[in-house]
Amino acid sequence: MVPESDVSRVLVVAAHPDDVDFGAAGTVARWTSTGSEVAYCICTSGDAVGISGLGREQVGQARRREQLAAAGEVGVADVTFLGYPDGRVEPSLALRRDITRVIRKLRPERVLTWSPEINWQHFVTAHPDHRAVGEATIAAVYPDARNPYAHPELLAEESLRPWVVPELWIADPPAHLRTQAVDVTDTFGAKLAALRAHRSQTGHLDSLESSLRGYLEQTAQRHGLPAGRLAEAFQVVQTG
Repeated sequence: MVPESDVSRVLVVAAHPDDVDFGAAGTVARWTSTGSEVAYCICTSGDAVGISGLGREQVGQARRREQLAAAGEVGVADVTFLGYPDGRVEPSLALRRDITRVIRKLRPERVLTWSPEINWQHFVTAHPDHRAVGEATIAAVYPDARNPYAHPELLAEESLRPWVVPELWIADPPAHLRTQAVDVTDTFGAKLAALRAHRSQTGHLDSLESSLRGYLEQTAQRHGLPAGRLAEAFQVVQTG
């Protein structure tokens, strides 16, 4: 694994507002607390959900505002929204190009995204948008971002030079692939605040804190952390 001291920039690529906060906000808060700059690339505006009294465009606007507020709770100020249609994301060349653009601009040492695989043990995380974004992001990390002949307009028209991302972190993979646990006990409060910033999605969840704490405690136990600790777990891939 790349030493934490060598990681100054991290990019998180997710499908919807709130994905990162459910899946990785404790880890993000830990990274920012130790000096890493973390940026988000959110591929949709999350507008394919109902919010009483709001049309679809207004839902997207509300959810973008919520994501910006949530990002601030964990120390993230740089958030890019790509504007792909919620519920209809495909791992297209266009999406790969747009993620490659963000990678070449930010030049991160680490990219975190979602698994393209179905986790049958926790099926609700296997949203098609999550898997499509994960597949496109993995392709953007390798080979697109490092290959000057991939999406040549990025170099020719935008002067975005190739960039090699050394390390890829994957959220919500099948359980047996989760090799890296991050102790988020000290950043649990920030994660909870980020989730509560998504009021349209979590405002009705009276048991949010207790259920989240229970899940993170179980994750910590599975990965050998001491009793009472909380953890998020990921698949980590060295990209060579």
